[in-house]
Amino acid sequence: MHKVQLGLKENWKQFTILVVVNAFVGGMVGLERTILPAIAEVEFAIAAKSAVFSFIVVFGITKAITNYYAGAFANKIGRRNLLLIGWLFAIPVPLLLMYAPNWNWVVLANVFLGLNQGLAWSSTVVMKMDLVGKKDRGFAMGLNEFAGYLSVAVVAFVTGWIASNYGIRPYPFYVGIGLTIIGLITTLVFVKDTVHHVAMESEDSAITRLSNVFLDTTFRNKNLSAVTQAGLVNNLNDGMVWGVLPILLSVKGFNMGEIGVLTAVYPGVWGVGQLFTGKMSDKFPKRIFLFVGMVLQALALFALSWSTQFNHYILCCILLGWGTAMVYPTFLSAIAAHTHPQDRAKSVGVYRLWRDMGYAIGAILTGWLADFYNLNFSIIVIAIVTLISAGVLLFRMDK
Repeated sequence: MHKVQLGLKENWKQFTILVVVNAFVGGMVGLERTILPAIAEVEFAIAAKSAVFSFIVVFGITKAITNYYAGAFANKIGRRNLLLIGWLFAIPVPLLLMYAPNWNWVVLANVFLGLNQGLAWSSTVVMKMDLVGKKDRGFAMGLNEFAGYLSVAVVAFVTGWIASNYGIRPYPFYVGIGLTIIGLITTLVFVKDTVHHVAMESEDSAITRLSNVFLDTTFRNKNLSAVTQAGLVNNLNDGMVWGVLPILLSVKGFNMGEIGVLTAVYPGVWGVGQLFTGKMSDKFPKRIFLFVGMVLQALALFALSWSTQFNHYILCCILLGWGTAMVYPTFLSAIAAHTHPQDRAKSVGVYRLWRDMGYAIGAILTGWLADFYNLNFSIIVIAIVTLISAGVLLFRMDK
């Protein structure tokens, strides 16, 4: 066996493979990003926003719980095995969406998608952390999230284009079948576990072990808990945008092609931006970097509620994407920076549990506010919550 080394340069081949795999993982989310709300309203005549957003609620809860168990079992059954299991759960997703006779099938598809994302994305994140060690961890997370969310954007655009030219079903979901097959085969043939890298880093770590990983990450540790609450709020507003934006744009009279462009710009900027923000988070204080990112998100959401023209929405999506790009890889590198290597997978799992629970909370809250008030009011409320979260980061984190 070759000598184990830590670092991005030393492990660039395996790291690159994991970046590619995560692009396929992200593409599975992009599969739904543009057209699922349209399917709910056009094919199944679901008018209530709380019912339309049910697929996001189920996805968020399933992914959140799966994240936790992915972290808890990563050291026991291996990161690579979790990734393979995650791909197996992806297989039914495009098939269920293609042939769903009612909305319950769509909800079931999102149970499988949540399982896929919780296991597969968590595994690739932790494996990259294992490979790079302390140096360039923010840059590494930026590359990981860049691949995943750029893929979300590309697939969201492609499926929107296919739907506008060939119909909402079944053709857009053929993309998902291809992603699943390629992702599974690539993982099976090329991905290697990183257990030896964890053992090597553990020997030199001076970070104190957490007494209770769940409680410390959630409440007791100031840095970890501040990051965790912000992660939840970030995905809360992302869940809102996921559900609201296609409906809002449809109400404003935009066609499916235009909606596909706008729903792709936000995750596209989010994805590409992380190539830069990940590296920047290694250089600047994480506390300030996270605060600015959350404030930008809040400002973008406020502006979104007042927008009327296509160009306005483009600018709002760019600003929202950049704010999210600032915080997303930084959340992960901050968690890793404040945990012992042996606690890392569990702490990341707890963080991702609460972060992705934000999808469910955001969809439920937004759906309720939209049904009882209106879409713009729901956006403003989420913007205020995002601004409060930024304040918590600023005053609770110490570095």
